[in-house]
Amino acid sequence: MSHTTLLPTTDAAAITLAGAAEISAAGIVSRTLVQSAELRVVLFSFDQGQELTGHSSKRRALVQVLSGACDFFFNGQWTRLEAGALLHMPPDHPHAVRASHGPFTMLLTLGAEQAAKISSS
Repeated sequence: MSHTTLLPTTDAAAITLAGAAEISAAGIVSRTLVQSAELRVVLFSFDQGQELTGHSSKRRALVQVLSGACDFFFNGQWTRLEAGALLHMPPDHPHAVRASHGPFTMLLTLGAEQAAKISSS
């Protein structure tokens, strides 16, 4: 199965996130921006009332709310996150997200399971 990404992994490139976001009443829209063995970056767009139910990931995750606001379940409770919020979750951390406050977009960054070695030169 091939994965189409909006940005190449072999060259430097830029994208306007607001232009790549697509809100749809038919369902949550996810667009993979970059995917490699070390990194996966996905742009999510939610319409009012849409929800990703409880789940976890084997990878470390950073969630940045780009526009609007959402309710995010982590650490055993629901927390409102607004545009500009950054959430870190370690591997295997249970979480869920819902668009309770209107449409919103978020950027999900998943790191490799093991931290990459940084070489000193």
